[in-house]
Amino acid sequence: MIVTALPCMPSAMHLPHPKSLPMFESSACQDQNTCTMNHTDHVGSLLGPTVEEYRRRPLVFQVGGGFPSMISMLETWQGHTGRWASLEPHHRWTTLGCLRKAKLYGLILGLSACFLVMASYVLEGDKKGLLLTPSPYHFASLINQGPFPLNLSVAKDYASIKLAVKAIVSKVQFTSRQVPDLKELIQSEPHLFSVIPRQFLPNVKNPCWYEEHSGNMSSDPYGSNLYARYSRRFRTIFDYLRSAFWEHLHRRGERHYRMRCLPYFYIIGQPKCGTTDLYDRLRLHPDVRFTTFKEPHWWTRKRFGIIRLSEGFQNRYPVEDYLDLFDLAAYQIQDNMLGNASRSHEQGNIIIGEASASTMWDNNAWVYFYDNTTDGEPPFLVQDFIHAVQPNAKFIVMLRDPVERLYSDYLYFGIANKSAEDFHERVSDSLQLFEGCLAEFPMRACVYNTTLNNAMPVRLQVGLYIVYILDWLTVFRKDQILVLRLEDHASNRKYTMHRVFNFLRLGPLTEQKEAEITKSPASNTRRPADRILGPMLPITKEILQEFYSPFNQKLAKVLHNDSFLWKSDTGWA
Repeated sequence: MIVTALPCMPSAMHLPHPKSLPMFESSACQDQNTCTMNHTDHVGSLLGPTVEEYRRRPLVFQVGGGFPSMISMLETWQGHTGRWASLEPHHRWTTLGCLRKAKLYGLILGLSACFLVMASYVLEGDKKGLLLTPSPYHFASLINQGPFPLNLSVAKDYASIKLAVKAIVSKVQFTSRQVPDLKELIQSEPHLFSVIPRQFLPNVKNPCWYEEHSGNMSSDPYGSNLYARYSRRFRTIFDYLRSAFWEHLHRRGERHYRMRCLPYFYIIGQPKCGTTDLYDRLRLHPDVRFTTFKEPHWWTRKRFGIIRLSEGFQNRYPVEDYLDLFDLAAYQIQDNMLGNASRSHEQGNIIIGEASASTMWDNNAWVYFYDNTTDGEPPFLVQDFIHAVQPNAKFIVMLRDPVERLYSDYLYFGIANKSAEDFHERVSDSLQLFEGCLAEFPMRACVYNTTLNNAMPVRLQVGLYIVYILDWLTVFRKDQILVLRLEDHASNRKYTMHRVFNFLRLGPLTEQKEAEITKSPASNTRRPADRILGPMLPITKEILQEFYSPFNQKLAKVLHNDSFLWKSDTGWA
């Protein structure tokens, strides 16, 4: 590991005394265990994203700007309070800035150690039990805050963060990706393609098929299902599926066949954009069924053995376990198809949905499983595999102002001592990490860089909607993807739900049923405790708006809809 640093010299420009800055008191970190330092002078060289690069390259972080002896500075701080009090205001401010840099280097050293451990597992080829980088919202706990929290001014770092955003915006380029061919996908996931057929049953709207079942009456068809093993809440559902399994086998001579189904449509994103509310309303439609629970996360996580990030890699969930989640709906489709032959066209309209909000954006597991890469970008994305097995699938995307989405995302996760000031610090850290990545890698490589995504204290990349949508459009047609705005849904649910019904080709509803679907209260809104915190700081909002602006402009252009510029929306609880 190499860390380069330059001496931290007093600035020739005399900075104002901290108390003269209007936001100094309000932006103070109140809890030393949750105060996250800004990477104000970070120019990062992030870990290369492929297994091969783990083998070839040392872990290098290059940091511009440095500091004098931290021991002497801490001694001045802790052991010589009289001297500290006697320092001139601008010297105090310079020392505070250097201490902030010390925190940054401590963070980098902690990250480096974590990534080296991860790399060692990859080199040994043993991914089971590998501890993944924690959620970015719990990342501050890895930083040694020391005995004294630093009282930092939000306004002080405004200029440096603005420069970082300006550097990022200047490097935004929307490049096309190389789509893998089917042979490459089959070689990567042969079992997936051996289970799912190339054609589905006719006269059934949902993609379903029959597979031969070779088990005997005494075997448990769900005994090895990892969803059933790890999800206690759904064991009752699996108990019912076991009891109904044998009566739903289709017998043909001496052989038994079970109906299998994939989703007709997917709600693929984004998190904190109203996907739960859309899911809850669609569940009320008489022709719509969903998986046994809302978010299986199979394509993005369980397929690779990720159950919880804190637990690392476990056993990979086979595709059969994922298909089991559709059995309850498959039973109903089969009952309607076989029991009402004269009404098969009408009854065959039942469709199944899947609503994992990670499907659109989360490809973070690729670095551990796919060795071949181009310019640090993943060779395969989730949509490549879905398209290969289900080329006619439909997708619903719900978006909201990415600035408000990020703040809602921050408030949602259970971190201690949340505040608008803490959010600002985390945004500042994340922006400078992102800028450091762009110094070495293309933009798409940074968006999909697992190391960067896990290191950023807030999930900036989730709001870069156009990057993901353009990549989905490399394999799916535009008419297969319905993009909605949460702001429109909040103001006129009837309008957005009618768009969804038409997109899914669902039949008309009675007035009573339509009212039940469109007038029910909103789901998964902000908790009362988080509402008390109020909005983000105005300067944080200004910085984020500038950061997301070029991405929103491209999104509005691709979708031919200027409302995706989010210039006048007020947000969502």
